[in-house]
Amino acid sequence: MGALPTALLVGFAAPPTLELTWVDGLMTGLRGECAQVEAAIVGGDVTAAEQVTIALTALGDLEGRAPVTLSGAQVGDVVAVCGRLGWAAAGFAVLGRGFRSPVQVVAAHRRPEPPYFEGPRAAALGATSMTDVSDGLVADLGHVADASGVRVDLRAADLDLPDRLREVGAALNVDPLVWTLTGGDDYALAATFPTRTALPEPWRVIGVVSEGEGVRVDGHRWPVGGHEHFR
Repeated sequence: MGALPTALLVGFAAPPTLELTWVDGLMTGLRGECAQVEAAIVGGDVTAAEQVTIALTALGDLEGRAPVTLSGAQVGDVVAVCGRLGWAAAGFAVLGRGFRSPVQVVAAHRRPEPPYFEGPRAAALGATSMTDVSDGLVADLGHVADASGVRVDLRAADLDLPDRLREVGAALNVDPLVWTLTGGDDYALAATFPTRTALPEPWRVIGVVSEGEGVRVDGHRWPVGGHEHFR
């Protein structure tokens, strides 16, 4: 929504038998991720439970800007993305087959690299809508289309399909475009901008906003796929 991350609240429940080294590892990871954005863990709650449960609340500062929501996309806007797409899904597929390499792809699933500072940057550039790609590009842009009352038209040729994803796709007999369009765990950002906006790297234009509803890829409906929360 265009805010700079500032703090994290951690709600943690665990059985008394949980190894302390497991908890130490969790906290080391949380602190390390917070350090990337100069945020801090400032509170939360700890309690006993039969199974491990972790609930996180992230806080941010809009610095006086209006929040960028799902509902602001306008007909004629361009659609752009920032961050990796499909890498985490490819890593999950590799791990699901019992493999541990390519390491770069597996690591993309195990520890994503969200473009944290590009959200505020996009807001400053005048983004009309924005979402993180957590469920899949088609699914999350579908939320933008629904909330804004528009259609999102994507061009497959403008989607980045790196050689490494093509290689993994060939090895697993999977079209890497499927991972790019439906894999969400990279936590890239997708946003819409007025057509005359000069977008700096690493933002790249992948489509346009038009009249209608839903999402199209090269003019055709794409099976939404991705993560469905209650499936």
